[in-house]
Amino acid sequence: MFQIVFNEISAAEMSALPMDLQLELLAEFQILPEDLDQLDPVRFGHIERNGKTLHRCHVKDFRIYFEKTAEGIAIDRVLHKNTIRDFLFRSNLPMVEEDKTLGEKPGFWKLIEEGEKSGKK
Repeated sequence: MFQIVFNEISAAEMSALPMDLQLELLAEFQILPEDLDQLDPVRFGHIERNGKTLHRCHVKDFRIYFEKTAEGIAIDRVLHKNTIRDFLFRSNLPMVEEDKTLGEKPGFWKLIEEGEKSGKK
């Protein structure tokens, strides 16, 4: 059975949004685990570190960070695009190689690891 699982942090990030926006984000985030090998590079990116691959999906003004699991998809974070853009701006990172650069930043992975440690909801 295919599941989309939110951890406590990503669930809290989603629940802080208005209900109609939550539904819009979920409606546009339509993906199956087998689609991960053929993602549209305009909407999707991937970030790698130490053999771990994290995917990013642009949906409206948000970035959904997720990974493939045995059960389906695990949502690690749901962040407004300005959060990441502000981070990139403050860090003086080039926007052209956003995913590669993010993968090299410990602060970004700390955000993801906080979500993983919070457990599944």
